[in-house]
Amino acid sequence: MEYLPRIADQMLQDRLEAFGAILIEGPKWTGKTTTAMQHAKSVIKLQDPDKQDEYLETAATMPSLLLKGEKPRLIDEWQDAPKIWDAVRLAVDDSGGLPGQFLLTGSNTVDKSKIGHTGTGRISRMKFFPMSLWESKESSGMVSVRELFDNKSYNIDGSTSKLDIPELIRVACRGGWPVTLQMSEKASMMIAKDYVNSICNNDISAVDGRRRNPKIAKQILKSYARNISTMAKKISILTDITASGDISLSMDTFDDYVNALEKLFVIQDIDAWCPAIRSKTAIRSTPKRCFSDPSIAVAALGQSAESLEVQLKTFGFIFEQMCIRDLRAYTTEFDSHISYYHDRYGLEADLVLHLADGRYALIECKLGSQEINDGAAHLLELKQLIEEHNKDEQQVPLREPDLLLILTGGQMAYTRPDGVKVIPLACLKD
Repeated sequence: MEYLPRIADQMLQDRLEAFGAILIEGPKWTGKTTTAMQHAKSVIKLQDPDKQDEYLETAATMPSLLLKGEKPRLIDEWQDAPKIWDAVRLAVDDSGGLPGQFLLTGSNTVDKSKIGHTGTGRISRMKFFPMSLWESKESSGMVSVRELFDNKSYNIDGSTSKLDIPELIRVACRGGWPVTLQMSEKASMMIAKDYVNSICNNDISAVDGRRRNPKIAKQILKSYARNISTMAKKISILTDITASGDISLSMDTFDDYVNALEKLFVIQDIDAWCPAIRSKTAIRSTPKRCFSDPSIAVAALGQSAESLEVQLKTFGFIFEQMCIRDLRAYTTEFDSHISYYHDRYGLEADLVLHLADGRYALIECKLGSQEINDGAAHLLELKQLIEEHNKDEQQVPLREPDLLLILTGGQMAYTRPDGVKVIPLACLKD
């Protein structure tokens, strides 16, 4: 099977030259192990059914034995034996901090009470995401997110997308799972459904050894999907889940299930951006409901590419999820994070992309061309609000946005006379 290079490859190589160990964490089925194996010289897979019992017993008694092997040594699904963490940390210390020794991969977060040290300075954490459209070779890559931030004279005009709306719907339904790229279209559409079933029937209980009801897990994912890309409150989602009367669920139990899904990197909500340009009560602060990949929402809703072609309003919310997924992948090297802005006056930015150095972009996700003017008006009004705030000498100045972007499902990129850049999602790369 051909290995498609990932954005993470260069990041991982850079970290191997700087740190003794690297932890690669993110959703399952995203290719963490496959990518790590491109850089490792020896591998141990703790979930190997032929050796699992032996490995876990060794990890419980003398974990250092599992670290022997040519370096870098990959320890896959290390969280099954949490003692590995402290053994790796100690091995890095004993070597004097020699870089490039260990790679750790895992699909869920570990119980911190089971490890003795954070690993700071020895083990570097690296986020891993489902495949972006650029990595799956479905984006033209004619517009670089890095260049948008770094080069003020960067010309995007005339850059074209490789995908039209029906094709965008199909890649969203398929998802960013590398295995799907080797399959027929019909077969690839089944993977996300199997992913959701696996999460609900197995992983949500295995993540911390607490038995959970698959039916409740599926209903939570379905309700989350119905509220995707919105600021739905927890009580609203809970009411939706229990409305039929088939499921009785307390808020504490709901929180427990959601926390488990977050540990599995399935649910990845984004927080509100609350700059001091309005009173605190005017700016909404409820997290925006998100999944790590748009296909999870499609599968949880029981939708298909065919059904979404006649439900473009619904697909608009799913399209926003695909924008979030790809932006995370393209900017992870910047140590980025994504938020949103929405106030009670109706002023909004679907996404705010923040870089670690303080630069940021205000972004609207608009599937069709008819919505672009409204999106641009929102971005310009928010920029103006920040400018007016900065004119008040009694206020602490805020950095003005570095970019105003509208990500679309259209065919061509261009810069509007007002400076707002309109870019098809399938034009982007890192």
